[in-house]
Amino acid sequence: MRKPLTWKELNEQLADLTETEVQELLEDEATHARRSTILVRLHQRYTVLRMLRERAAIMEMINEPSRTIV
Repeated sequence: MRKPLTWKELNEQLADLTETEVQELLEDEATHARRSTILVRLHQRYTVLRMLRERAAIMEMINEPSRTIV
């Protein structure tokens, strides 16, 4: 278990984290600190990252570049 991030620390780091890192933070938060506002923010970021990955894969299937930056 890592030390829970403060709201400020989370927002400073969140844009630079990978989908896997956000998922790990989300799972850790849900298991240990259980702060609802942090869980919601992590989930919001996780779903954006997952959507970008999935959309890029869909666009690749039709040989068209993704219109979003991953």
